[in-house]
Amino acid sequence: MKLLFNNKKEDLLSRLKKQDPAAQKIFYDQSVKKFLSVAKSYVSDIYQAEDCLIKAFCKIFKHIESFRGEGNFEGWARKIVVNECLNFIKSHKTVFYLDDVHASVLEEIYEEQIVFDFNAQELLDQLPDAYRMVFNLYVIEEYSHQEIADTLNISTAVSKTQLFRAKEKLRKIYFQQQKKLKNEHV
Repeated sequence: MKLLFNNKKEDLLSRLKKQDPAAQKIFYDQSVKKFLSVAKSYVSDIYQAEDCLIKAFCKIFKHIESFRGEGNFEGWARKIVVNECLNFIKSHKTVFYLDDVHASVLEEIYEEQIVFDFNAQELLDQLPDAYRMVFNLYVIEEYSHQEIADTLNISTAVSKTQLFRAKEKLRKIYFQQQKKLKNEHV
């Protein structure tokens, strides 16, 4: 993430750490679409997702000094966006977790032949918030079930259950959409 400012060889990160408004604008412009997509994957209402994103950018710029250069800066910033969305959801108590199910319910199911002609975000938007959060944390952010449980204050069994149910719901939604498309083309 290198950028030259007026022939000075200073990278964008060092300018951000100096609270340079021009660097902040550049970083915002480069990242806003990507991070809005991340926020939208957790908070389905676009206006609330935008609010979370604005708060996340404020935190990124305010706490940029805490980035120690360990790992990717964009990954560090993305984590702030995700955490801001999770905090929003927790504070609005919009997520309800269902009781644990027996482990036998979580047995592996056989994958069907799938044609990948769909909009993933549209599918995710149709999931209940609890399913979408666990699905995103596990599949996209690559959290373990223990990390999800710690983050959301739920048991690992609930995390596994929510992931299983999210996958089942996505599968049903997908096949319903495919059936509808097939009927429209007939």
